[in-house]
Amino acid sequence: MLVALWVAATAWGQDVPEATLDTVVAIDEVVVWGIKPFSEVIPAQRLSGVQLEALGSHNVADAIRYFAGIQLKDYGGVGGIKTVDMRSMGSNHMGVFYDGIQLGNAQNGQIDLGKFSLDNIDEIALYTGQRSDIFQPARDFGNAGTIYLKTKRPRFKDGRRDNLDVTVRTGSFGLFNPSARWEHKLGERLSFSLNGELTLANGKYHFRYRRRFSDGTPAWDTTAVRHNGDIQALRLEGAVFGSTQGGSWNAKVYYYDSERGIPGAIVNNVWLNSQRQWDRNFFVQGTWRQRVSDRYETMFNAKYARDRMRYVNPDTTLLLLDNTFHQNELYLSTANKVTLMPDWDLNLAVDYKWNSLDATLDNFATPTRHTTLAAIATAWAWRGLKAQASGLLTLINDRHVTRRAEDIVASHNKWWTKFTPALFVSYQPFAAHDLNVRAFAKRIFRMPTFNDLYYTDIGNATLRPEYVTQYNVGVQYQRASARGFLAALKLTADAYYNHVTDKIIAVPSGRGQYRWMMMNIGKVEIRGIDLTARAALRPAREVELDLNVNYTYQTARDMTDPTDTGYGGTYRGQIAYVPWHSGSVVGQLTWRRLGVNYSFIYVGERYHVSANIPANHEQPWYTHDLGAHYTFVWGRHALKVAAEVNNVFNQQYDVILNFPMPGRNYRLTLKWTL
Repeated sequence: MLVALWVAATAWGQDVPEATLDTVVAIDEVVVWGIKPFSEVIPAQRLSGVQLEALGSHNVADAIRYFAGIQLKDYGGVGGIKTVDMRSMGSNHMGVFYDGIQLGNAQNGQIDLGKFSLDNIDEIALYTGQRSDIFQPARDFGNAGTIYLKTKRPRFKDGRRDNLDVTVRTGSFGLFNPSARWEHKLGERLSFSLNGELTLANGKYHFRYRRRFSDGTPAWDTTAVRHNGDIQALRLEGAVFGSTQGGSWNAKVYYYDSERGIPGAIVNNVWLNSQRQWDRNFFVQGTWRQRVSDRYETMFNAKYARDRMRYVNPDTTLLLLDNTFHQNELYLSTANKVTLMPDWDLNLAVDYKWNSLDATLDNFATPTRHTTLAAIATAWAWRGLKAQASGLLTLINDRHVTRRAEDIVASHNKWWTKFTPALFVSYQPFAAHDLNVRAFAKRIFRMPTFNDLYYTDIGNATLRPEYVTQYNVGVQYQRASARGFLAALKLTADAYYNHVTDKIIAVPSGRGQYRWMMMNIGKVEIRGIDLTARAALRPAREVELDLNVNYTYQTARDMTDPTDTGYGGTYRGQIAYVPWHSGSVVGQLTWRRLGVNYSFIYVGERYHVSANIPANHEQPWYTHDLGAHYTFVWGRHALKVAAEVNNVFNQQYDVILNFPMPGRNYRLTLKWTL
């Protein structure tokens, strides 16, 4: 039924000319992925294809906002840093995978999703717990939640050997964003793609800034222009795709180079900041997957990454900073799946990862980390029952030095050994497979980052890992129909409980007012409900409507200190920036080559610290976005013209306190397919 649902939704979304019964009609390629019955024990939230293109989102972070259970930290503007948090467990518990291999940042654990453009993305999938397919590297089992970014792969039609797409965007904030993608077929089993993108923007936008005293009287109300939010970024990607008898392989090289202004928070009547940041990210990775026999399949992954980040704060009234950081990562992995019985698979995966960090900071520890992961996972199905179980053994060795001036005083060697299990179960009570109930439990941890452990004067080398215990129960109903008003329908509901212990937070160190240190003293209890609904409708002949609705209710309470209960206390307070209510609506209406898109995001009231008092209260915010596109076709060539209006009602809001977001803004896109 799941395959039928996707076939109905995908095929119905193609532009098919009117025809009689005796007419031969050629439609675009429809790809159907056959899966074993137990491959999706816990289904993912997905955005792909036409729906992803129609969102009007410029980068991955903007698109992920439409998933249930997601909180996005957005510091504003085209070049603003954007990180994602799922179910309030913290950004460091999220794994972000790029074509099956995880993106890493051993320095601070944060992945800036604003760096990844949608121009080369074919699908975004969000998994709670872990991906349901057990045939994966050990690293995939080591996160509380995962985001999988699948890039576009070459597809050639009508005997063509080349595809070329050229896209140009312009609009508010001084945006100029050209990109190009070239695909070439070298042979029946070999092809490659090249993709490049340039982003230029001054990042300036007007905003209204209002604040009130605790008694409700206005403190100030003014209009200003956001400055120092400019960005200059270049992204280049190249990939080679090949296939063998019973297998496939690919290799990818990625390069990103940017300079951006950091607009900073608006505090103490300071409206202009001058901090700058330079990022240079490079990696090369490859995957080989081979079915050796009907009962055995193997996979190898490899990656090398080198990142450079420079941060400059020239403001001597605060603290003059000019720091440069260099990261290196080497990653090797093998996974081996054995089919013990027709409905019983076993996977054994072993990964090795090496990380190093160097910096221009005085007395920096220059740490290196060796990580070995071994995972064993099994998947079993019997009639309507499906089950998966996995165990992950993690061995970590950190080495760093203690310096006094330029001299090494001591070299330190520390080990961690952890084992974390997971269990996933789903059941289809009826043979029609329209209804599915599922549950999972998972224990996972995240290692302290290099900054947590070794950052000069702030790091704490005695930190313990931060643990999360996850529980989830849910139900899913879906149906598809080849005829009638309702083409496809999918409804899901999930209730969950997460318990975070040994949470790593910064606390005063007692060495002065401005001295802080990372400590394991945090505890958080998270309870919530995620509801999703997706419907594909046929309201009229040649008219198609796709609706996607998400809603989340969530409490995330700070349980750290039971004695901190007075006015301004944080015990049992909703943790910072977690709304009780949030949701989104995405609608896409198409008629022949014309499409109209609408999206709505709502984030309810919340507090910017765990002290839930009126002075810390943040009002709800919401945005409406509208877009329209039309495709002109001349033979094999096409020109797509798209216009967007974002934040239609010009709402003034902050995602993060004192970081005002843009008001109404516009974007025009031209895309040539040659």
